[in-house]
Amino acid sequence: MTGVAVAGSIVGGQVDIYSDVDLIVVIDDDAFDAVMKERFMLIGSWASLVAGFTGEHVGEPRLIITLVGPPLLHVDFKFVRAADFAERVEESDILWDRDGGLADVLAEHPPTSPSPDLQWIEDRFWIWVHYGATKLGRGELLEVIGFLSYLRETVLGPLAAVRVGAAPRGVRHLESIAPDEAGDLQATLCGHNRHDAGQALLASIELYRRWLGETGAAIERRRHAEKLAVQYLHDVIDVAS
Repeated sequence: MTGVAVAGSIVGGQVDIYSDVDLIVVIDDDAFDAVMKERFMLIGSWASLVAGFTGEHVGEPRLIITLVGPPLLHVDFKFVRAADFAERVEESDILWDRDGGLADVLAEHPPTSPSPDLQWIEDRFWIWVHYGATKLGRGELLEVIGFLSYLRETVLGPLAAVRVGAAPRGVRHLESIAPDEAGDLQATLCGHNRHDAGQALLASIELYRRWLGETGAAIERRRHAEKLAVQYLHDVIDVAS
């Protein structure tokens, strides 16, 4: 092991009693493959491991997501090669540095915060709207509720963060970093009610149009798909009324 760093809310100064702990475990390059096979055993030797699993679902197989304790604490252990330590999207603080070189690596390579790919979103958004409309028309309201959550997480939350100059992290911390936008997003919530679900879909479209337009981004808008998908949604809502 070369070093250990901490990231997340602890570094950002936003920690509270509900915060998890994000640890980065830096491994010598030539030992990395062997360590990857022993991660659970190592974590169990460092803390009272209650449960844990790997992070493929978030696109990060190097990550082990755990509960340790009691008292229960969520701790994420991200194992990285020393050569990859500088690649990061947020600041981190070094807790232990075997050779004293990790601080220099961080200073030379600042974090790069990802921005939402607005063209990627626009290419998909109106197909997603049609999908949500079909589920509404079929009466699959639980599916619509889940779909609205997906839109907030994938599209509207990141756009809200961009509006206030924050890093996009789904809908994380929006109530504190973007309170006005979080208030607007309440219109995209609904219960198990067909009328309310239709209105929440329309509200999602309106916020997307407004917030995307205000970015001033030079992207190719899919106007034909937009017109047809929105009309389809209105037709479904009218039939359900």
